[in-house]
Amino acid sequence: MTKLNKDQIRDLLPHREPMLLIDELYDIKKLSSATAVVNVKKDSFFVQGHFPGQPVMPGVLIVESFGQAAAALTAHGLDKSTYENKLVFLMGVEKARFRNPVIPDCKLLLKIQAIRSHGKVWKYQGEAFVDEKKMADAIWSATIVDKK
Repeated sequence: MTKLNKDQIRDLLPHREPMLLIDELYDIKKLSSATAVVNVKKDSFFVQGHFPGQPVMPGVLIVESFGQAAAALTAHGLDKSTYENKLVFLMGVEKARFRNPVIPDCKLLLKIQAIRSHGKVWKYQGEAFVDEKKMADAIWSATIVDKK
């Protein structure tokens, strides 16, 4: 089973702390699917302000986590020359649903799948779970562009 740790993910993505949200990627099926881990901690950067005394991971950061997991899955499956000096930009989010609040201290598992690719445009779907309880799901698209 292929597994990437945070340092290996950092080598694939341009994101850096505090915005590098993915801690691990495993069960990788090349250019097809993977499971990502986001360790949502009590000291995560968003906790202090969202919401004081009752922290919740913002839905937009769950969507960002989906996007980062998909970008890492795709970059890991491509030849390095294909993604070197490139960025993956989110193009659209469809049918995002937030079913339960993600409360720190937890391990958020993202099960993602590439459902279509056409040139530099990819479409993905994913589901987010904490302790086997579905927290969110979404369909989104992204594109690979040159760094400027």
